[in-house]
Amino acid sequence: MKFTLKQTKKSKRVDFNRKIFYGQVLALIVPMALQNLINVGITGADVIMLGRVGEKVLSGASLANQVQFIMLLILMGITSGATVLTAQYWGKKDTKAIEKIMGMALLFGIGVAILFTLAALCIPQLLMQIFSHDPEVIAEGVKYLRIVGISYVLVSITQVYLYIVRSTERVLIATFVYLASFITNVTINAVLIFGLFGLPKMGVRGAAIGTLVARIVEITIVFFYAKFKNREVRVRIRYLFKLDPLLVRDFMKYSLPVVLNELMWGLGTSANAAIIGHLGSGAVAANSITQVVRQLAMVIAFGVANAAAIMLGKTIGEKRTELAKKYGDEFLKISVILGLLGGLLVLAMRPFIAANMALGEEAKGYLTFMFYVMSYFALCQAINSTLVVGVFRSGGDTKFGLIIDVLSMWCCSILIGFFAAFVFKWSVPVVYVILLSDEVIKVPICLKRYFQYKWLHNVTREEIS
Repeated sequence: MKFTLKQTKKSKRVDFNRKIFYGQVLALIVPMALQNLINVGITGADVIMLGRVGEKVLSGASLANQVQFIMLLILMGITSGATVLTAQYWGKKDTKAIEKIMGMALLFGIGVAILFTLAALCIPQLLMQIFSHDPEVIAEGVKYLRIVGISYVLVSITQVYLYIVRSTERVLIATFVYLASFITNVTINAVLIFGLFGLPKMGVRGAAIGTLVARIVEITIVFFYAKFKNREVRVRIRYLFKLDPLLVRDFMKYSLPVVLNELMWGLGTSANAAIIGHLGSGAVAANSITQVVRQLAMVIAFGVANAAAIMLGKTIGEKRTELAKKYGDEFLKISVILGLLGGLLVLAMRPFIAANMALGEEAKGYLTFMFYVMSYFALCQAINSTLVVGVFRSGGDTKFGLIIDVLSMWCCSILIGFFAAFVFKWSVPVVYVILLSDEVIKVPICLKRYFQYKWLHNVTREEIS
């Protein structure tokens, strides 16, 4: 694999081998897209099965999962921030630095998960009241939280490990882990939710147990892989307690904005869910289904964003900045194409989904409208996620994502959506359009940032003791 950089006084040109580039991209995207698809399948299995039980049950589990969603976004911030460093250190082949960063990320991730576990087990009623005022919905959500909350620490370890080893181009293990999790979850869900093979029908509790057992399967596979298969980057317990001061400083500088970014974005998404949750169970059920379809439409686009972070981070760590710019251009083109295809997929799935869910007439009406909104939202999100999560973070430009998300979500879509819903009492469709306007607002701003190339920085240190 050889790239030649030709420079002149006036400009810098890169001999770019498109065949080699797309070979690398496919090697990363295909496993990660499968991972995203499997994760959507896990969520979708709950939605489809609980949707056939009833609207209240589906709404309760969906809103209860907002608690885990916020936790996962914080963990995503920790791991994404860590991979800003690990991808570039991988370009330098400094595995010792990567192991130290992994130790820090595991320490922070487990600490966050413990707090969420305590909240889910001790105050589930209070948590559910944030998202709904319907007593039946709250009751179903409490049942779900008290079981699934036990799995949060397992989730934190699995996610941190898989994301960091993914930044070292080991992507197949996560596909295997999540495939095993998906099979386990769907099987146990079907048996326990509907009471197959003579077992009692457990409804939402059955879904929670299926999720818990799936998490146990995940952590078991990760343990054996880390212990016996991955010889390049090891989990060293001493690095959870003995932190490198220089790496801690870098981790806080580049990771803290990502953690805050993911947290603010996650809280914003949960705020949207809370606003919709107070508009009635019909709106909640329709939004729950729409969000799963959005995730399905975005599986490849999110894979592109993660592939961009890995490839650009490695290339920047190798100090090939002109090649990194060319890679960025290609990833931007890919994101536009996949965003358009994702939007078309959302529209194509609308009739099938509407015909196979046990929803009331009001909820079906909301569902149809939400699918149309989600079709253009998918294009905007594909572009923004590739630039913010993939390109900008790969070059250490982590503060920009935080600023743009706070401004577009909290100062625009959520603020205006809140007033539209509770002060002006506008209709559910109008409120929904406003709540999902943030990705549209971000597109021109992100594109301008990209072409200024202020995101491109080498953040590694020459030597780690």
